[in-house]
Parts: sequence; C-alpha cells; structure tokens
Amino acid sequence: MLSTSAAITWLVVFAILFAVPGLIYARRSQDQLDDFLVARNSQSSSSTLLTLLATTLGTWILFGPAQAGTWGGIGAITGYALGALVPNLIMTKIGPRIRTLMPEGHTLTEFVLGRYGRVMYAFVLVIMVFFMFISLTAGLTAIAEMVALLAPVPLWITATIVMVATLIYTLYGGLRVTIFTDRLQMLVIIPFLIVLIGFGWHATGGITLIVHNLQDKAPHLLNPFDMNGLKSGLTFFLAVVLTGLFYQGTWQRIFAARNNRAIRHGFIMSGLLGFPIIFIMGLFGLAFVGMDLPGDGSVALFSVLLSDVPLWFAIGLLPLGLALIMSSADSTISGLSSIFVIDIRRLLPNLGNQRLLVLSRWLIVVLSVPVLIVASQGYSILYLFLLADLLCCAAAFPVFFGFYSTRYQSYNAALSTLGGLIAGLWMFPSPGAPTTYLMESFLLATLVPVAISLVLLLIPTQVRFDFSILAQRVRNLEG
Repeated sequence: MLSTSAAITWLVVFAILFAVPGLIYARRSQDQLDDFLVARNSQSSSSTLLTLLATTLGTWILFGPAQAGTWGGIGAITGYALGALVPNLIMTKIGPRIRTLMPEGHTLTEFVLGRYGRVMYAFVLVIMVFFMFISLTAGLTAIAEMVALLAPVPLWITATIVMVATLIYTLYGGLRVTIFTDRLQMLVIIPFLIVLIGFGWHATGGITLIVHNLQDKAPHLLNPFDMNGLKSGLTFFLAVVLTGLFYQGTWQRIFAARNNRAIRHGFIMSGLLGFPIIFIMGLFGLAFVGMDLPGDGSVALFSVLLSDVPLWFAIGLLPLGLALIMSSADSTISGLSSIFVIDIRRLLPNLGNQRLLVLSRWLIVVLSVPVLIVASQGYSILYLFLLADLLCCAAAFPVFFGFYSTRYQSYNAALSTLGGLIAGLWMFPSPGAPTTYLMESFLLATLVPVAISLVLLLIPTQVRFDFSILAQRVRNLEG
C-alpha cells in the first residue's frame, strides 16, 4: 500500500511533529524536580480528562479489543471495555485518600513502603516496573506491526523511531510536558478514530449485515450469556481493572490534579468516554469473523479496513498510530522515571537533585534497549501481559485494603499476597498450553487474598497502624 521509503519518511515527519511541541513547551517550563515528576496540583478537570483518555487509548485498542471479540464475542468485548472503565471509578475514591495520607507523595510504592515495610514494597515495585516494561514493549510492537501492514518496514526501524522521539521530549520535560503533548495528540486521535469507524461501517455494511453474517457463522459470539464469552469477559475484566490500579502513570495524575473535584470529574468522564471507543473497536473482531476473512484475529481491525481504502487514509493511520503509542509510551516513561528517582533518592540520600535526575534518565535509556530488542522481534507478549496481570490481582486487595483499615498488619498483607500468588499460579497455564483454566487462575489470585486477610483479621490484636506517620515519612524532593 505504501513503499518502505515513503512509510519511513512519513513516520519520521509525524514523530517530529509530535515531539517538537513538547520540547518547545519544556524549554518554556523548566520545573523543579518535584514538579517534574508529578506536576503537583496543576491540572484542571478538563486537562485531567484529556491526559487520562490519551493514556488509556494506546495502540493496543487497535488490536486487543478486536481479538477479544474473536475469542469470546459480546461478553469478552464488554468485559474488556468495563475493565478499562472501572479503575477510573475506583480511583475517584482511593486517589483523594492517598493525597490526604501523603500530601507530598509521588508514587504508590511510597505508600506501600510506609504502610507495610520492605517485603510488600519490593513486591509492588517489581510488579509495577515489570508491568510498565511489558506495556511499553507491547505498544511498540503494536505500532511496528501496524506499520508493517501498510508497508514493508522492518519492525526495529518503526520501534526505534517512536522510542527515540518519545524519550527525547519525555525525559527532558517530565510529566507536565507529557500532559501537554497528550492534549495535542488527542486532537489527532479523536478525529481519526471517528473516520476509522466510518470506514469500518462502510467496509462491513453496517451492524445489520454483521449480525446476519454472525448468525450464520458464529451465533455464540452474539450471545451475551454464552459461557465462553462470559469466562473471557470476566478474565479480561479482572485483569484490566486490577492491573490498572498499579499503573504509575495514573498515580502521577492523581497528584497532578488540582483538587479532588478535578480527580472526580476527570477520571469519571475519561472512563465514560473510553468505554464506547473500546467497545466499538471490539466489534471489528465480530465483523472479522462474520466476513470470514483470512488471517489472525490479532489484526482483525486491519483485515476489515484495509481491503479497499484510499491512500490518504492509509497515510493517516500513521499519525493515528503514533499519537496512540506516544500518548501511552510517554506516560509509561514518565512513570518509570518517577519511580526510579524516588527509589534512587532513598538509596542515595545525599545525591543532588540534578544528578538524581541524570541518573534516572540514563536508567530509562538503558531499559529502552531491551524494550526495543523485544519489540523488534514481533513476539506476541500476551502471555507476559497476563502474568503481570495475575501478579497485580494477587496484590490488589492487600495493598488497597490497607488504605483504610488500621488493624490490617504487614504480615497479613504479605501472607495474603503470597497465598493469592500460589493459588493463581497453580492454575495459570504454562507457555504454549491451552488457556482452559485462565479465568479460574485469575479468580483464585484475586479472591484467595481476600479470604486469607479476613481470616487473619479474626486474630485479636491491640496493634493499630497510625496513618499520620505516612505524611512524615514522605517528603517533598525540594525539601
């Protein structure tokens, strides 16, 4: 559809167009380190809404929901979309809570260390960094494979162009620049998604024809109560919801919001707007099956769209894909940077802020090398994603129950998380094995910690956690 040289040229041009405004904005707004990491109390409701929506709508929406639709139909698509919505609603409650407990906070790991000590802290730190590594790799893989569908561009070239452009403005400008570029990228994402949906409607012949075709070829995909669809939907729901609570980019935006009202309005509206977009993207998977198209379900959307589209639309997919990946990748890079800064500061308390920031930047650059290597191979990293999701499910109740309960002790959190891990991994499929008991593994990982925690709470104790010490343990980086 496009030549290799033309596709690479367009990629470089669009990547520069997205990166340069961020650099210009960063030069005009050189913040202190604390503001570089969380842009504290600076973002309005509308700004919070736009940056959250841009972060949520990564390149994965062009692949994941449609593939889920080919697996489990309406049930899986609904579970996927609800999984993206519900964390935003939960954040409207626990977000203001952490701001109250840690007014000078930066990361969830700071709370875990102060609340539970080093064992839970180490576990949460590992799963958060692991998840962000996988998320960044998945996004780069997705954009590289999308470009490869349009032109024979080697995966490593696309991944490198995107990674370098995103690193340049994100490491230079921090979270405030990331939020600024999110707003610009949304100016590309929303119009092109509307155009994409319009072309999809034309290519499929509309909902009526899709339903008619599916009734002949795969009627179970239309049944919201189909057992396979319900199992897939519940699995996606648990995986996406509980993993979303451990994403550092979201916690940065909690601290960046101007006040609790901005958190409430921004997070709720972002979730409500994201839900229908993800649901509609999932319907392309149903269209793929109904049209009996050849190929893999992971590229269902493109199989439906690219059979007969004008050249301008094919070229337009490049800035859409870049806007999607850069809006999520810059948030992941900024999130990793904030975690690294906080933890290096803890290990090297005498290190100056400028040297602290330089060291964290180099760590991100070093980390980007294996990310690029993996993304350039075109592997399906769904298994690693699911593994990261399972770890988050095991830690979710122990971590967030401790936001409120004074009786909940460190040993309870650690034992409950360990029990959830053992139960979930016991049922979790090995690489390449059938996913027959995937839902059961996620249910066990999620619910076993709840059961263990409640049983241990029955043990009489006079010990109570004093939440006021959290604010004393977390200090402003400029202090």
